[in-house]
Amino acid sequence: MSWVLKGPAQRFEPREWFAGPEHVELALAGDVASMRFIEPRQLVCTAPRVMLRAAPGAQAESASELLLGEMFEIVDVKDGFALGRCGHDRYIGWAPFNALALPGAPATHRITARRAPLFADADIKAAVLAELPYGARLSGQIDGDFLGVDGGGFVHRRHVESPPLGRFAAAALFMGAPYLWGGRTPDGVDCSGLVQAVMAAEGISLRRDTDLQLEQGEKLTFAARAAGDLVYFPGHVGLLLDGDLLCHANAHWMAVVTEPLRDVIARGSEVIGVLRFR
Repeated sequence: MSWVLKGPAQRFEPREWFAGPEHVELALAGDVASMRFIEPRQLVCTAPRVMLRAAPGAQAESASELLLGEMFEIVDVKDGFALGRCGHDRYIGWAPFNALALPGAPATHRITARRAPLFADADIKAAVLAELPYGARLSGQIDGDFLGVDGGGFVHRRHVESPPLGRFAAAALFMGAPYLWGGRTPDGVDCSGLVQAVMAAEGISLRRDTDLQLEQGEKLTFAARAAGDLVYFPGHVGLLLDGDLLCHANAHWMAVVTEPLRDVIARGSEVIGVLRFR
């Protein structure tokens, strides 16, 4: 085998690219030297929510979370876990292989309630098959008051995206949620997962970690901040609300809370960036 390197060596973010040493994706052929290139295989999450791990194992550190209907490109399977990349933000980690399947019909709806029951029949008194988290993606058709979900079950139409939520309404759904490293739902969320989820309500796609997010958006001075902006600290971020209040998932309160921005700064948190997304 031979290859040609195109110009100077490039750095490919290891949290978002399969760039070695064990796995090099085919898209990097010509940029990264390898004896073997791998074409990621696209699967979809079939569980309501599963943790993405930093290593293959149920006890490994959490890295992020994969939700029902989200795509996951895999390159390897080891000890019952698949190494892959999330379709919504390109974040790489290990997910339980038994929670993945070949994709079916494209998603048509998205859960916008804090948590939505999946009923066995189109009846609010029917048995609940599962509880689906905010952000889960579904395919199906609305008939009357219910979305008939492809693959089985029914979700009330008020629990799916109609009309879409804005960032402030989405943030309100997360109030009081427990702090959970790697979490992305109102059942448990971390700081970057919170802002990623609330901005997605407006179709704005953020990267997973705070340092990666800081490479996006319109950069502002601290004095120019306004409600709707994201305020960044070392390893932390929150959504600015009216009244200079910060909505954030944090380990100090171990929950999503809203508090004066000045109180967060007074605890020793230095503001390192303010970003605006339109």
